Amino acid sequence: MAQMAYPWVVPPPAPDAPRDQWRNLGQVLFEAGLTGSELPRPVWWLAEMAAGYARRDADRFNRAVAEYRDWLAANAPAEARKGRAEFWYNQLQAFLHAMIIYLCAFLLAAVAMLAVQTWPAVSESLRRSAFLLAVLAVAVHTAGLAYRMWLERRPPVTNLYSSAVFVGWAVTLLGVGVERAYRMGLGVAASSLVGFVTLLIAHNLALGGDTMEMMRAVLDNNFWLATHVITITLGYAAMFFAGFLGILYVVLGVFTPLLAYRLEVGKSAEEPNLRPFGPDDKAAATLGAALAKMIYAVVCFGTLFSFAGTVLGGIWADQSWGRFWGWDPKENGALMIVLWCAAILHARWGGLIRARGLANMAIFGNIVTAFSWFGTNMLGIGLHSYGFMDAAFRWLLLFYATQLAVIALGLLPLEKWRSFRVNREAVDAPVGAPEPASGS
Repeated sequence: MAQMAYPWVVPPPAPDAPRDQWRNLGQVLFEAGLTGSELPRPVWWLAEMAAGYARRDADRFNRAVAEYRDWLAANAPAEARKGRAEFWYNQLQAFLHAMIIYLCAFLLAAVAMLAVQTWPAVSESLRRSAFLLAVLAVAVHTAGLAYRMWLERRPPVTNLYSSAVFVGWAVTLLGVGVERAYRMGLGVAASSLVGFVTLLIAHNLALGGDTMEMMRAVLDNNFWLATHVITITLGYAAMFFAGFLGILYVVLGVFTPLLAYRLEVGKSAEEPNLRPFGPDDKAAATLGAALAKMIYAVVCFGTLFSFAGTVLGGIWADQSWGRFWGWDPKENGALMIVLWCAAILHARWGGLIRARGLANMAIFGNIVTAFSWFGTNMLGIGLHSYGFMDAAFRWLLLFYATQLAVIALGLLPLEKWRSFRVNREAVDAPVGAPEPASGS
């Protein structure tokens, strides 16, 4: 029991001692009292620091810190170097800076879209600025993620905090790619908003304590962390990106005429509005049709990674627990994402929904994905409940409520949509499948 107490603040006594012999103060004091041996020097320095702090004696405190630091540099150089590296990681605050840049990119992209009809030249300048800001934010985000991976010597996703960081990174990377194909600010706006929200979630998760805690035994496998966990998290990212693109579709359609905005395809060889993905890709005529194509493509991406991640998770479960599938809440959540993706695609292929229905179903995908990602931890049961947070439950419910509210907005009769009043074809444009005579 003494060995299981935290924190382990007393290092091994010599540089050549095994590095797994760090001990806690209680264990050291107990052994010294039992054997009559002298207390290690680090214990005295720690006591001096505590005494200096209690008496508000800065000189005494700083002297003890300096002596302890010199001793660590000589007797535990690897740990001292890693400690300095972690200090600079915390000082860098890469994710906080990326979060701020994402917010600025979103605001610029939003203004660019709103100004596209009235001030097209200004809109294009703002869109390019938003794109460059998004690229800068992704670079800062990537640097922080890579630094964290180096410190942990692990793949990027190891706990709930790091999953929030990675989801935001993956979404914004997708958004930058989409923006390169469709130069309208839509990819930057949706992905930057998701990047900001996910890093805000990560920031609040970090307030609960150490974000680099000891790995749980069942997760201590870098191969599966780099395959199953990364793959399933990419599925989360794609579904959130599709969902926020769907929110853009509804908001722009109801409150603005922008879905009917006609794209100048190939207006110049250097700066087209959009780039077809291949020779057989039919270019969208309006912003609404282009946005629907984005949602469809991202849902396809999410389906692939969600399905592959779920299968890989079953293989890992079979190796860890001796069964491929056990109807665990987390497993059920992953299956729900796959089934919902399949439902979206089949509804689209079968002509049951058009662009508006595609957007609404993608928005509901946010609810399904949030349940699989966070909601299963709220249940407090199952083999995957690694991060229960009672305070987060109300925020999850609030998120559900906002998504349902947007869906309700999207279900308004098309006569209520401002874009519909301009051009109905722009609102309910086909997306790669035969259209029914009527539909949502």
